[in-house]
Amino acid sequence: MAMAEGELNLYSSRHYDTDERLYSDFTDATGITINRIEGKADELIARMQAEGANSPADILLTVDTSRLERAKNAGVLQSIDSAVLEEKIPANLQDSDNQWFGFSQRARIIFYAKDRVANPPMDYVSLADPAYKGMVCHRSSSNVYSQTLLAAVIENHGVEAATAWAQGVVDNFARDPEGGDTDQLRGIVSGQCDISVANTYYFARALRKDVSGLSADIDGIGWVFPAQDAEGAHMNLSGGGVAANAPNLENAIAFLEYLASDQAQQYFSAGNDEFPAVEGAALSESVAKLGEFKADAVDLSAVAKNVPEAQKIFNQVGWK
Repeated sequence: MAMAEGELNLYSSRHYDTDERLYSDFTDATGITINRIEGKADELIARMQAEGANSPADILLTVDTSRLERAKNAGVLQSIDSAVLEEKIPANLQDSDNQWFGFSQRARIIFYAKDRVANPPMDYVSLADPAYKGMVCHRSSSNVYSQTLLAAVIENHGVEAATAWAQGVVDNFARDPEGGDTDQLRGIVSGQCDISVANTYYFARALRKDVSGLSADIDGIGWVFPAQDAEGAHMNLSGGGVAANAPNLENAIAFLEYLASDQAQQYFSAGNDEFPAVEGAALSESVAKLGEFKADAVDLSAVAKNVPEAQKIFNQVGWK
């Protein structure tokens, strides 16, 4: 492999200390030095746009399908050819034009208070059931996880059904949306709500190590992988793509291929309680405790295109 000065310029909005191991292992294996710039996804995308043809960025790493699609639409990524990525990354977890690829996943599932909810909702649609009025906690409509979940409901059930669903969930709120995913889980512990929606890795992390306000009472929280008799559990992606003007193109492709390796895939799970994107990669103990489930196989590239429609629906139903 040609090492263009042996460097790789990585723009990353992943904020996990455990990713350090991913970067150091890549450098150890290839001799390629990683220069890293970190920031929020939208800021990094805007920076790449402003830098234009002179951008030093080789790779953009970020969280959530909507942000990956945003980067594509902003023109800061490029299509690449990689037999390794085509073979290892499932088709529904990569962009239709090969501009971005998913490398780790989190299932967005339903959590509930075991002592207060005898019959928890078994799918996303049921979150809108009037039986759960005043019981549901959820994140705000400005959050990308919320946007992508509604975008998936649109893709799976249509705009009309998705609008009715969003209205029903708003009607069932225990409180106005606030806080992050861990706060939705803490709301169950505190009794502020009985049912919440969160990504699995926040819960698995609290199983693995102490998370204030959650771990001590985590045995009282049950979970449901939704829609197991239908589309399956909604998956959030963490992924990346090669920058449109990457000065170290071959190194950039090599880095993405490394992220699909068995070693890196196992570390996404062991280091950050995520599900690997590559089928058959080993799960960490905390993730394995959640059990096996059927994941929604919907094309996440198509889901991402529904995000603007999802935002319109949120505004229409008054989801704060």
